[in-house]
Amino acid sequence: MMDFLFKKIDNSPLVIFRIIFGFVLTAEAWGSIFTGWIERTYIEPTIHFSYIGLEWMQPLDGLGMYYLYGLMGLLGLGVLLGYFYKLSIITYTILWTYCYLCHKISYNNHYYLMILLCFIMIFLPANRYASLDVKTKRIPIQFYMPYWCKFVLIFQISCVYFFGGIAKIYPDWLDGTFTKIVLKGEASFPFIGQFFTQEWFYMAIAYGGLLFDLLIIPLLMCIKTRVFGFVISLFFHSFNSIVFQVGVFPYLSLSFALFFFDAKKIQKIFLPRKEYFNTQASGFVNKRITGLLLLYIMLQLFLPLRQYFIEGNTFWTEEGHKMSWRMMLRTARGNTRFRIEDVTNNKTYIHHPKILSQKQKHLVNTQPDVIWQYAQYLKQEEAKKGHEIKVFCISKKSLNGRPSKTFIDPKVDLANTSWNYFKHNNWITNFEGW
Repeated sequence: MMDFLFKKIDNSPLVIFRIIFGFVLTAEAWGSIFTGWIERTYIEPTIHFSYIGLEWMQPLDGLGMYYLYGLMGLLGLGVLLGYFYKLSIITYTILWTYCYLCHKISYNNHYYLMILLCFIMIFLPANRYASLDVKTKRIPIQFYMPYWCKFVLIFQISCVYFFGGIAKIYPDWLDGTFTKIVLKGEASFPFIGQFFTQEWFYMAIAYGGLLFDLLIIPLLMCIKTRVFGFVISLFFHSFNSIVFQVGVFPYLSLSFALFFFDAKKIQKIFLPRKEYFNTQASGFVNKRITGLLLLYIMLQLFLPLRQYFIEGNTFWTEEGHKMSWRMMLRTARGNTRFRIEDVTNNKTYIHHPKILSQKQKHLVNTQPDVIWQYAQYLKQEEAKKGHEIKVFCISKKSLNGRPSKTFIDPKVDLANTSWNYFKHNNWITNFEGW
């Protein structure tokens, strides 16, 4: 039944993808250094919010993160050149995952996607051609790969688009509320910025984005619409890159088109060679690979779907948001302060989180997990002084420009409340905006 996964196919698309992906890895790592991103993310903040349960995972002190990102840039080059490829991609995966988990003030879907792609690329024979590993005869040359290598990458990008599209089917997207807000902030953009606040434009962007996410994979899979789909994809991602400056994600997404076009054409354009490989059936099925692939598929389907099993509106509660491909869907602002009851000294006072960076303040104003973590931080700091405290949050939040509403139940002591990983945290208020 699963024999098709082990059919031998031309590996040219994978080899080209490895080169592009290696460039992206290097650009992401070294770009973080030269743009000041490391300074803003790791150096400036006094405290760091890692993922709940991984509080022990903190950024390196001093210049440590600069050295780490510098090393990742070199490892990215190793992937690009196919030089000690396995060592390079495995090490990059570990380091990038660490960087991702030890802070969440700059959570971004493409950071998460890069972790998944790095993990996938560990198992793919991406260095079997056009690599220094082959040139130095560390590994034998190979012009083919099993079909599952292509399948898993197409599946992964399909999840990104499909779940991203499904998430857009909500009132504030369908009536243009969100796209109007976002484009209004970019109205100063040269030449076309004047159209951003016009209804026809932001409604076209809303429905164009929705249709693109839902239809781009079918368009690329169909031979008759493949070129059209690629042209649309090129326009869509170029617009996002230029106007919204969303990092490397648009270019990374475009590179997946390699796996939809005929491999021989890809090979003739990018990797001209005298040897040719004729597609053939392998007749070999590895049950272990099949099992791991099915496990990975189930996990990637579960994570985006878990939001529908958690009580409350994800746009408001943020529960089930991360790792669900919910990209550029809402805008939120808020105001948060904390009422501290010092049980030891029988005192009550209001605490404002002044030690936080601007990005961290935004998270404390809008995301309940960070609010809870900050309450835990306050409890730990006072415990060091021998004080026992209770922490109550006074928080107002606005979603997509609506009037602010109470976000956190002010009667709940967050310092002595546990975080629920798998269910709704009842101290987050309900949203009745739609």
